[in-house]
Amino acid sequence: MPRGSLFGVPVGIKDVVDVAGMPTTCHSRLRIGHNAVQDAPVVAALREAGAIIVGKLATHEFAIGGPSFDLPFPPARNPWNPAHHPGGSSSGAGAAVAAGLIPLAIGTDTAGSVRNPASACGIVGLKPTRGLLSTVGVVPLSWSLDHVGILGRSADDVRIALEALAPGSLGATTQLRIGYVRHFHTVDLPAEPEVAVALDRAAQALSAREAELPPLGEFSLVNRVILQAEGYAYHAHDLRNRPERFARRTRDALLPGEFVSSTDYLTARRLQATLTASVEARFAEFDVLLTASSMTPPCRIDDDAAIGSTYLSQARTPFNVTGHPALAMMAGLSSEGLPLSLQLVARCGEEAALLQVAERWERAMGGPLRPPID
Repeated sequence: MPRGSLFGVPVGIKDVVDVAGMPTTCHSRLRIGHNAVQDAPVVAALREAGAIIVGKLATHEFAIGGPSFDLPFPPARNPWNPAHHPGGSSSGAGAAVAAGLIPLAIGTDTAGSVRNPASACGIVGLKPTRGLLSTVGVVPLSWSLDHVGILGRSADDVRIALEALAPGSLGATTQLRIGYVRHFHTVDLPAEPEVAVALDRAAQALSAREAELPPLGEFSLVNRVILQAEGYAYHAHDLRNRPERFARRTRDALLPGEFVSSTDYLTARRLQATLTASVEARFAEFDVLLTASSMTPPCRIDDDAAIGSTYLSQARTPFNVTGHPALAMMAGLSSEGLPLSLQLVARCGEEAALLQVAERWERAMGGPLRPPID
């Protein structure tokens, strides 16, 4: 019998994705006792490629809110410094891969939830083109924004996983034109100086030219309205009848959706189409866009104010709105030895271009860096 490309490779699964015979708790007391009957298609594809599913990974409750200490399960922590936030909501996926426990993990990404832990933990996180990886068998957060994504130690690891999960999706690439969307982190939402320096260094190494997209705030507002409306719709019954069963952070994140009007929601969907067309038009000039991912290094996990601002201080949400493939990876280390990050974005269906540029940047850095774990 031929062996698949992931034969014997251990893979962890974010605990919002069904694995037959395992609980899908979504890190919530509301889901204790729930056991999946069958594999989600992405898990079935991993098994078909020979991967070994080693278990489920921590998540923010229902993939929203943040690290919570008022749940039956502890939050994941950052392997670079356990006092710090590992990003989320695919927090366990990012932490486990960065710590070397597993080489690959499957996460989900609705407002950056694969790319945030990749950024915070110094690994590679790919959110593919919307729909490339099925969301069937995944507990939804927002039907219009949800993506299934891959986290790996390197761009090459992610490439191998994507080829196994979506055969034929990675075509050949040639010389690529790279655009640098600098205004996201210099004008729209200023990044910390160390982040800006790291991004400029990457842009120079990749010979990127200045590029412009609509203001970051427009994308963020559209993402927020759609996510809140659809997230509340899914959880409305439990929020009305047993709100105390949710973690405080989860409840606070979901409840505003009750006040999103149909007019607000439909306006956001209309603007979603307009913003998508604006990004698509930029790819007439460029093949790959370089942007910020996180505007700050990972904060302490016990700093409530910093945790609250973390989910706003980023440039990942635009590409959930538009559905374009996006990849986050390390851009360097902060003065405190914590990962700094960048993001790469390509045309829909052009994951190969993202991975080619990611591999080029890894070579420029001297290869992926690893956390100082004893």
